[in-house]
Amino acid sequence: MFTVLIRTAILYFLVIISMRLMGKKQIGELQPFELAITIMISELASFPMQDTRIPIIHGVIAIITLLLIQTILSVFELKSEKIRLLLNGKPSILINNGKIDIKELRRQQFNINDLMEELRLQGYFNLDDIHFAILETSGQLSIIPKTNLAPATKGDLKVPFKQDTIPVTLILDGSINHDNLKILNKDENWLNEKLKRFNIDSPKEVFIALIDSQGSFYYQKKV
Repeated sequence: MFTVLIRTAILYFLVIISMRLMGKKQIGELQPFELAITIMISELASFPMQDTRIPIIHGVIAIITLLLIQTILSVFELKSEKIRLLLNGKPSILINNGKIDIKELRRQQFNINDLMEELRLQGYFNLDDIHFAILETSGQLSIIPKTNLAPATKGDLKVPFKQDTIPVTLILDGSINHDNLKILNKDENWLNEKLKRFNIDSPKEVFIALIDSQGSFYYQKKV
């Protein structure tokens, strides 16, 4: 009995340390590969707890191996957009410019009742109030409402407004996203000119640069 208690305590603290090292995310916000590793770690910890014939070192080595894999993949994700897309996929637009994308709903196996429930949970009860609804890679639904119907009620106040749109990432950790530049009908020369206005000589100096929901250029340099 004492041996079981010791083994359980060791594995418990090892799992807690592993979860802390993986970062601060709720279960619903984990990416697919992170969720898979989390489930596998819990399973690997349970086997040595239940069966004292299994050497505890086997569970420890397996858990540490998964932690190393998760850490390495996270670093690769940060450095490469292609690897990030391969591991996590990309967000899906379920409502585009106020219209439901039926094909995308079917592709994501997301029925209309699920969509309406998610909208209600975020405080939106009418489809006509939604400009964009984006299914993130974590499974969360992001909502961009029609600006004139947003809680600020700019439409009621007759205040001039500009419709929010989807932010477009241009640079991430020094790497230019050429696909997003094409979406904006811009090229690398345009981007370099933008950076020069802020005394930035190279995209390699930039951690993130994007066009925000209001069409403004936002950037942050590497530390």
